[in-house]
Amino acid sequence: MSEFTSDEIEYLRSQRLGRLATAGADGQPHVIPVTYVYNADEDAIDVGGIAFGAGKKWRDVQANPRVAFLVDESTGKSARAVEIRGTAEAHDTGGESINPRFPNFAPEFIRIRPARIVSWGIEGEGETGRDFRPNARDVA
Repeated sequence: MSEFTSDEIEYLRSQRLGRLATAGADGQPHVIPVTYVYNADEDAIDVGGIAFGAGKKWRDVQANPRVAFLVDESTGKSARAVEIRGTAEAHDTGGESINPRFPNFAPEFIRIRPARIVSWGIEGEGETGRDFRPNARDVA
């Protein structure tokens, strides 16, 4: 059984870009857009990219695995999003499968295991960023 609702999974699969927030060794937050895929077998989010193992996100996760990940969009009249807070696992191989359109993807990737999921605007039309009631659940 997934920690995500079926609507959240459908939304995550429909998008290709998310935002990953990590904290550096000095405790300062860092957020950057990343390519990801929902991994149904692991019920997790896999994040990778070109030269991924050489980047700040990779170093941050190895020092502090607590991360936040956001996939969102706004049309001006409505907003939809899934926020995932959790623990990131660093993997040295397998990242090249995250986005087959890019042949230069690095083998390194991180897998985010959710501890808390918050979503809004996912389950119906007409929900807005001003009057939404988030669907929040702790899963760990």
